[in-house]
Amino acid sequence: MATTRNASTHWEGTLFEGAGQVTLESSGTGTYDVSWASRAEDANGKTSPEELIAAAHSSCFSMALSNGLAKAGTPATSLDTSAAVDFVPGTGITEIRLTVKGVVPGMSEEDFVAAAEGAKVGCPVSQALAAVPIKLEASLG
Repeated sequence: MATTRNASTHWEGTLFEGAGQVTLESSGTGTYDVSWASRAEDANGKTSPEELIAAAHSSCFSMALSNGLAKAGTPATSLDTSAAVDFVPGTGITEIRLTVKGVVPGMSEEDFVAAAEGAKVGCPVSQALAAVPIKLEASLG
């Protein structure tokens, strides 16, 4: 069954002097301030498209890896994933780095890294972001 999730942004002013708010509509979990300065300089308590992409990517990757490990008969006790999305003004998003540490009883480090690589390829957000280099660091911890 297909699902659709919605978010919206209200923006006022020019790119450099203006600001806006992005609302996560489907979940209703919040409305967050966004501005060019929060994107290209310091966050200063505001979010950015890249931070939202990082949140989407880290959660999607964790789900994909969790599912792959369970299907292989080695379910994870826990996975801690972070995503770093690099943005260069005038160029765009230049790189994404995923880092995952897992607790997976009975699994070797080598097998965990292979499973993580498979999840990176299979994750729908990774697929949507395929135009950007995605690096992965995976380890058991």
